Amino acid sequence: MKSVYVVADNILSPLGRTTEENFVNVRNGLSGICLHDDLTMSAAPFYAAMMAPDQLEKSWNEESLEQCTKFEQLLILSVQNALDRTSIDITDGRTAFIVSTTKGNIELLEQQEDPANAPLQEMELFHTARKVAQYFNYTEDPIVVSNACISGLLAILTARRLILSGRYDHAVVTGADVVTRFVLSGFQSFQAVSSEPCRPFDADRKGVTLGEGAATVILTNNEAYITPSSIRVGAGAVSNDANHISGPSRTGAELSTAMQKAMKGSGLTPADIGFVSAHGTATLYNDEMESKALHLAGLLDVPVNSLKGYYGHTLGAAGLIEAVIGMHALQQQLVIPTLGFQSLGVPHPVKVSNQLSSRPMQHFLKTVSGFGGCNAAMIFSK
Repeated sequence: MKSVYVVADNILSPLGRTTEENFVNVRNGLSGICLHDDLTMSAAPFYAAMMAPDQLEKSWNEESLEQCTKFEQLLILSVQNALDRTSIDITDGRTAFIVSTTKGNIELLEQQEDPANAPLQEMELFHTARKVAQYFNYTEDPIVVSNACISGLLAILTARRLILSGRYDHAVVTGADVVTRFVLSGFQSFQAVSSEPCRPFDADRKGVTLGEGAATVILTNNEAYITPSSIRVGAGAVSNDANHISGPSRTGAELSTAMQKAMKGSGLTPADIGFVSAHGTATLYNDEMESKALHLAGLLDVPVNSLKGYYGHTLGAAGLIEAVIGMHALQQQLVIPTLGFQSLGVPHPVKVSNQLSSRPMQHFLKTVSGFGGCNAAMIFSK
């Protein structure tokens, strides 16, 4: 059976318009999170990682993008940058086009004085995915993956399975989400938004910090496009703990199951894992649950990091953005530190990375979890 590889990628975020810019800034310990005082978003100041007002405009010079929402611009610009890095023809009928998101164009709802006048078709996720795909002359139906905060990683897993099934040779996987008043108020209603930049796994963590951005990976099993620096996409697994609509499992057993299945499906053991790129939202219950899952999966001796201190929680884009950073860290033999972490505040002695370190490694494990009890885990290898 052929393997599937990532042959091109992009991250578009407050930390940069390319993966290279993003990785350098993350490696240097820079964060996209800052304090915002915007009454159109929130009655009180809030911390978030948001694109600068002119950051997207600097990335495009086509009038056609003026007619696109911020969410659509993020997707298009990220896909374009990734496509520029490969010669794969996505219009050949053998390429899947997959869009992941949690909220899509939800901002269109809050832009209406009367919600009854909201442009419902423009808010439909498939309509948006088709609009973005058609921008690149892609004529087949795209695929939408929207499963809370595991959407980005689940989209990669879906693409891998489609390619291995023989249905496609390649896949464009892209995802984005935008910080809006609707999204922010939702997390505020849970009293889950931190009053400071988030501190994953820390004893003094106070909650989540939201973020926005987009990422794209292009996958293939065609050896003609694979280079020595390409990352192999290993097995992945999905589970659901069915505990609560917004609260994660009390035991971590279900996320642990996904981790163990991903490792087993890739022929690996915990000793083979160079680091775990965790979900690490910095909420009380998520980080506790993840520590229990890492314990049950036998991964307490493996370095663990969360990238939420750099990007905030980018919802449906999180699994993609964080997987891409993980791939480049793997290529450079680096374990990225968990920004904001000082002292351990979870039930099990998780080996949280708090400084940039180098170690020989061939594989890393990416995990994500989300509302509704969903979990996903996936292996990436050199």
